[in-house]
Amino acid sequence: MTEQNEDLKSLDELAAEADEIEAAQNGGMTAEEVEALVAERDDYKDRFVRALADAENTRKRAERDRREAENYGGSKLARDLLPVYDNMNRAIQAISDEQRETSAAVIEGIELTMRELLNVFQKHGVTLVKPEVGDRFDPQQHEAMFEAPVPGTKAGDIIQVMAEGFLLHDRLLRPAQVGVSSTPAS
Repeated sequence: MTEQNEDLKSLDELAAEADEIEAAQNGGMTAEEVEALVAERDDYKDRFVRALADAENTRKRAERDRREAENYGGSKLARDLLPVYDNMNRAIQAISDEQRETSAAVIEGIELTMRELLNVFQKHGVTLVKPEVGDRFDPQQHEAMFEAPVPGTKAGDIIQVMAEGFLLHDRLLRPAQVGVSSTPAS
């Protein structure tokens, strides 16, 4: 029987041979090694997807920042030019009919310069906020400089415009400065 026992393999030996055959079929790896590789692959895949998402978010953020810089980068210069507009506007409004006759060429030059300034503003997205007397006060575009009870008006109506406001695209550069009625409702 010893010969038969030698020919017969123990259960431990058979299990070891089965593990070897299975490992050979899996490229020489054990089940634990395969699981470890699958986990590592999943981790790399997750990192890759996150890196792609981060890259896409960075691209979108850079595009938004570029657009904002293009649209609003000149806001400081535009804001600095507003007093030039105000002074030219006051000068044009102060011209009398007599001065128009005697200094027509100079006045025409001032008016042409004012039109050119407005064209440059328009070209770069600067628009005038010009409320009229009787319009409703809008705190998003107007700055109330004073309140006064004025007969024939309702509370919140504009009763005087001291200075026009300006928008740069959709952002307020300067609110229009207005006087507002405080007449109580009757």
